[in-house]
Amino acid sequence: MSNFYEERATMIAARDLQEFVPFGRDHCKHHPNALNLQLRQLQPASELWSSDGAAGLVGSLQEVTIHEKQKESWQLRKGVSEIGEDVDYDEELYVAGNMVIWSKGSKSQALAVYKAFTVDSPVQQALWCDFIISQDKSEKAYSSHEIEKCICILQSSCINMHSIEGKDYIASLPFQVANVWPTKYGLLFERSTSSHEVPPGSPREPLPTMFSMLHPLDEITPLICKSGSLFGSPRVQYVVDHAMKIVFLNIDPSIVMTYDAVQNVHSVWTLRRVRSEEENVVLKFSEQGGTPQNVATSSSLTAHLRSLSKGDSPVTSPFQNYSSIHSQSRSTSSPSLHSRSPSISNMAALSRAHSPALGVHSFSGVQRFNISSYNQSPKRHSISHSPNSNSNGSFLAPETEPIVPELCIDHLWTETMTNMREKNSQASKVFITSDLCGQKFLCFLVESQLQLRCVKFQESNDKTQLIFGSVTNIPAKDAAPVEKIDTMLVLEGSGNLVLYTGVVRVGKVFIPGLPAPSLTMSNTMPRPSTPLDGVSTPKPLSKLLGSLDEVVLLSPVPELRDSSKLHDSLYTEDCTFQQLGTYVHSVRDPVHNRVTLELSNGSMVRITIPEIATSELVQTCLQAIKFILPKEIAVQMLVKWYNVHSAPGGPSYHSEWNLFVTCLMNLMGYNTDRLAWTRNFDFEGSLSPVIAPKKARPSETGSDDDWEYLLNSDYHQNVESHLLNRALCLSSSEVSQMKDEDFSQNLSLDSSTLLFTHIPAIFFVLHLVYEELKLNTLMGEGICSLVELLVQLARDLKLGPYVDHYCRDYPTLVRTTGQVCTIDSGQTGFMHHPSFFTSEPPSIYQWVSSCLKGEGMPPYPYLPGICERSRLVVLSIALYILGDENSVSDESSQYLTRITIAPQKLQVEQEENRFSFRHSTSVSSLAEKLVVWMTNVGFTLRDLETLPFGVALPIRDAIYHCREQPASDWPEAVCLLIGRQDLSKQACEGNLPRGKSVLSSDVPSGTETEEEDDGMNDMNHEVMSLIWSEDLRVQDVRRLLQSAHPVRVNVVQYPELSDHEFIEEKENRLLQLCQRTMALPVGRGMFTLFSYHPVPTEPLPIPKLNLTGRAPPRNTTVDLNSGNIDVPPNMTSWASFHNGVAAGLKIAPASQIDSAWIVYNKPKHAELANEYAGFLMALGLNGHLTKLATLNIHDYLTKGHEMTSIGLLLGVSAAKLGTMDMSITRLLSIHIPALLPPTSTELDVPHNVQVAAVVGIGLVYQGTAHRHTAEVLLAEIGRPPGPEMEYCTDRESYSLAAGLALGMVCLGHGSNLIGMSDLNVPEQLYQYMVGGHRRFQTGMHREKHKSPSYQIKEGDTINVDVTCPGATLALAMIYLKTNNRSIADWLRAPDTMYLLDFVKPEFLLLRTLARCLILWDDILPNSKWVDSNVPQIIRENSISLSEIELPCSEDLNLETLSQAHVYIIAGACLSLGFRFAGSENLSAFNCLHKFAKDFMTYLSAPNASVTGPYNLETCLSVVLLSLAMVMAGSGNLKVLQLCRFLHMKTGGEMNYGFHLAHHMALGLLFLGGGR
Repeated sequence: MSNFYEERATMIAARDLQEFVPFGRDHCKHHPNALNLQLRQLQPASELWSSDGAAGLVGSLQEVTIHEKQKESWQLRKGVSEIGEDVDYDEELYVAGNMVIWSKGSKSQALAVYKAFTVDSPVQQALWCDFIISQDKSEKAYSSHEIEKCICILQSSCINMHSIEGKDYIASLPFQVANVWPTKYGLLFERSTSSHEVPPGSPREPLPTMFSMLHPLDEITPLICKSGSLFGSPRVQYVVDHAMKIVFLNIDPSIVMTYDAVQNVHSVWTLRRVRSEEENVVLKFSEQGGTPQNVATSSSLTAHLRSLSKGDSPVTSPFQNYSSIHSQSRSTSSPSLHSRSPSISNMAALSRAHSPALGVHSFSGVQRFNISSYNQSPKRHSISHSPNSNSNGSFLAPETEPIVPELCIDHLWTETMTNMREKNSQASKVFITSDLCGQKFLCFLVESQLQLRCVKFQESNDKTQLIFGSVTNIPAKDAAPVEKIDTMLVLEGSGNLVLYTGVVRVGKVFIPGLPAPSLTMSNTMPRPSTPLDGVSTPKPLSKLLGSLDEVVLLSPVPELRDSSKLHDSLYTEDCTFQQLGTYVHSVRDPVHNRVTLELSNGSMVRITIPEIATSELVQTCLQAIKFILPKEIAVQMLVKWYNVHSAPGGPSYHSEWNLFVTCLMNLMGYNTDRLAWTRNFDFEGSLSPVIAPKKARPSETGSDDDWEYLLNSDYHQNVESHLLNRALCLSSSEVSQMKDEDFSQNLSLDSSTLLFTHIPAIFFVLHLVYEELKLNTLMGEGICSLVELLVQLARDLKLGPYVDHYCRDYPTLVRTTGQVCTIDSGQTGFMHHPSFFTSEPPSIYQWVSSCLKGEGMPPYPYLPGICERSRLVVLSIALYILGDENSVSDESSQYLTRITIAPQKLQVEQEENRFSFRHSTSVSSLAEKLVVWMTNVGFTLRDLETLPFGVALPIRDAIYHCREQPASDWPEAVCLLIGRQDLSKQACEGNLPRGKSVLSSDVPSGTETEEEDDGMNDMNHEVMSLIWSEDLRVQDVRRLLQSAHPVRVNVVQYPELSDHEFIEEKENRLLQLCQRTMALPVGRGMFTLFSYHPVPTEPLPIPKLNLTGRAPPRNTTVDLNSGNIDVPPNMTSWASFHNGVAAGLKIAPASQIDSAWIVYNKPKHAELANEYAGFLMALGLNGHLTKLATLNIHDYLTKGHEMTSIGLLLGVSAAKLGTMDMSITRLLSIHIPALLPPTSTELDVPHNVQVAAVVGIGLVYQGTAHRHTAEVLLAEIGRPPGPEMEYCTDRESYSLAAGLALGMVCLGHGSNLIGMSDLNVPEQLYQYMVGGHRRFQTGMHREKHKSPSYQIKEGDTINVDVTCPGATLALAMIYLKTNNRSIADWLRAPDTMYLLDFVKPEFLLLRTLARCLILWDDILPNSKWVDSNVPQIIRENSISLSEIELPCSEDLNLETLSQAHVYIIAGACLSLGFRFAGSENLSAFNCLHKFAKDFMTYLSAPNASVTGPYNLETCLSVVLLSLAMVMAGSGNLKVLQLCRFLHMKTGGEMNYGFHLAHHMALGLLFLGGGR
């Protein structure tokens, strides 16, 4: 067979040549630990090791040899994605010194360090390992349980394991470990054994050499080995042979390859869990104590194995007496004595008394295996310590339970012995590869003999074991598998790189830019060149490398490897080659189809081996042909194709199909150069593999062929058949003559070619591929290409029905007559017509339409794994249209026939098992069954979109039905398919009702006490956890807003403080914190807005306002009522009121509430009356207070409790908003002297109640522009103080309330104040705002104000400090959104220093706000607009917002300027907040966030004192509130961070008002829980 390949010296061109440097190496230099690494390398070796305290002399020797040579190592694997989709990048694990660096990346994805670990002592090995987290340890459990992906780092005395989820484990090792291997089950350790340990003849029982650990928290247990003996049952014993070393371990299939250093043979074992009977055999043995009688003297396993190999079998099976004979003794001897002795005593006891994690990791003394030079036994047993005592220890300590072994290696295969086996023929590299037809080979490279030995193996029919075949030797210096394309790369002794598939040679690999070894002879003096000279590709490190399952380990003895390489190269190659200096010297780190070549000059190059095919069409056709041909022929065909496809200067994407057709038809015996339609293929590559290397450049001048080509082009044919062409009689005479000429030539097929006998089979599978492609709307072009090939074959095979079928599908493409190649009738007999071949063409559309008509149809033929769409369509129609529920659950369906060639039957069966139908718990209807089945076989929405519409209709119909009524327990994929991602999102959150306890700090109802209720338990946590699913921000907000728990008072007691002073200090601190606690209810009211539906039989729970504190460390209670410090009287009255409002606002507007329930909530204790007052006001805001009977209102008001009256009046007014309700007007008028007739009795109404009543009037008359009310309120803004004490205190609040009320009454009426022109409202308000002479009082109350006040000297001018805020806001509300420029100009900030001195800076905030609200449409969400509100004089001279001191003249007052500046900015920001409230406008958010950050910066700036911290805090609070208004309900993280930062600020300037603003902002941000 080999000469078949040799006849064409083809080359395969490698691609993407790039220089390779392990990414970790570079990262190590910049890693924080790098400095001490360099220091360590400078130290002498001995010091370096003794400083670790663990290794002593042995260590320092080791250091000198191996450590110096191999400071770094790395391994690569294919990227593993989190979700399980296919990712194409490499992962690298790099080890140097104490560091392990795990990085990811590829060409398309930048390299990045994923994790870096630094440990205490030098890393000996690092590897990836997946541990299984399962309770059930049976073999079955492996498929179902979840795995924990870990990275394991081996040090000299312990192993660290770090899982991806972030768990860290550390296990100390009870012995020196030579090697660690990842397995399917966990880790496998090889104990390092030194040469002088336990001579085989000694009576001592040897210790096991291999151990396993199934989970970081499990014990390390010895491995059992089960080897077949020649006679009788197989023997089971511990692995104790020191000569046996593991050279390779694979995860799937789970096998181990070992090398016996004494016999020089390799063996393969299967690694599996221990079965109970084997466990009993081993453990029973140790229970008998001492040596049982049936044990032969040669009890060592090695001796037994050797005798076995010679052919004589020992009489009995000597079980190794090892295991838990001695109890663990905690010896106190010095650690150095333990750690320095290399030999491990056989008396080491195994016990569960001491878990591996307890040992200190650099301290080998106190561990499970006591390493010492004498036998220690438990102190209470009086056994002598002399070494010659009974070392088998014939007692069993009562408390030790035996360690149960968990893994077993079962013998599968051993190399045949040869007489001339050399010493040390251990394999340096082992891997598993499969050939193009899926046959698997285990390959191991024996470097000393320069050969790669390949063993073919396959699964037995019952899938229980692997069967190994014969060994094939391939001469090789190095090799690596190319997993992606089922081949391997072999480096021959001559320096050539050759590609093999299995044991079949494919061809040499040509690397552009590296000289081929054979060409170097001619170069007399080659110039020194880098391997990358000839390549123009950039060389980023974009190819991070990753390892395969077969981790390629460096040879344990590095010197040997290098020297042997050197000798080979000297003897086998020409000396001139040596001078060249850049030949390939080894191959490493294969991943997917990338591999690294190490060059002799030390540099490394990463190359990519080209894929079998890039276009989907060619891939599918190749798969189908490969499936139908016998294996040997399939491999030959694929090799042939691969050589054509991957030749240097290979084809581009679109000509790949033409190349494939040519190659295939040549192999079938066609002469493609003479066949008309293949002759005209446009190749950018070459026509046949022979011409490939010698391909000439096309001539510039052109030739006659070009003209022929044009005439034969598709475009020409389209024009030819065009209607216009016919109409204009543009006939093409010459062309037709030429065609006739073509037809006249008789072409015949060459019957000696490889595929000639298989033409019918190939034709039939390609036809099935054609039918499959019809079901993919994206493959239209591919079908057209395929039809041409099929038509040619159908004509030649004389299959009329097929030709007819294609004509009907593509009438324009298929000509009625065409060139026929005759096949000799004699040779048609040789053609193999397979049994599945049908004379009528199978058609999927026809099958479907017959089903829909209800006619019977023969089963549809399908190729497993290739025609999956056809199978899906057939079965889904059978299920959904024919209603046959068993169609998808039965293995052999009556609707499909599988196409098989006999030998492959087996493989097909296993393929089918993939689609076993897992019954979902609630599949009732056919539609549900269909949808669940389709997701199980991996059908997605994208597939649905590419199905032709008619075929997809039944499936879409089923999806439509399922979308209406989905089941709650469907997996996520089903929800995606039916378009209900909302359900899958909920499923991801976990079953929500169950997870509630995590989200809300609910205590079980039995133990719930009043204090526990923080007023936020009724929030809908399911919804909030869906809105903010990524983090715990909702819990954080709850923590910030709860006021039911005592606060933490943290005060340090300095030595000079006496105890009494310390208590006072604590209480003062508590007083500051209480100001914050009292401000929390307002924010909480916003957060919990409308979240609760009250039960009519239970009172509304109002959370407690807890004003006590707890002082760490002893958690002692701190209280304000101890009398040590002065506390303001009635401090909590308003806080309680707001607490009541917050509780009342939780009630949803839709709740059922009646008068009785409101009264029922009235508290028994007088101290809770304030909260009840707030509750009444909240009910008014919710609109529920209208249900309260007039009798009850009267009742409450006559009690004379001030707060209750306030709450009630405000609540009733809010409930009757804008109705001008007469009864409520009367009720409010009683409390406002100005609305009573002048002759009426003067009632003694508390001032606060008057204020509430005035606001109430504004609410009831909101937007009505009622003249009388407006007139009274206008006068009340400037109400002078009366002669007696009546109006002297708190005048500002009354004036402000009157202004707000006036604004509400005339809200937005602006210039259309009908019937009020004589009142001159705007002028009067302007005067109140800027000051001036008081006008003479008009109206009926002038009598009262005749005599001036006896308390306050005010003169005849207006007191602007009292009237300005109310008047400004009244103007703003009257002219809201009217864009009235003349009024707005009144409100502009003064632009001279003289005028600025007349205005309080705080009032500038209100003026700016009012001006912007009037010019509503001018507000823009950017900082430029905000700054445009600041007058020029301020902008130029203010220092508050710029860090530098500006030189300023005498007449400028810096303080005034900077204060004016910040307040104007704040006013503009507030108007921005109103304008974009709740819109989450991004530019508004960015603008406000910038100003908030700026104010935070100014607060800490050196010149903050000029502006005054108090003013800056005020402005910051205003900006924060605006920000929260814009982002209301969004829970934005940046705003939450600001709120949280300000929440932590207490003391200093921070008073109740600031806290109120900050927590209001927090409440707004999460308004109503984000609904």
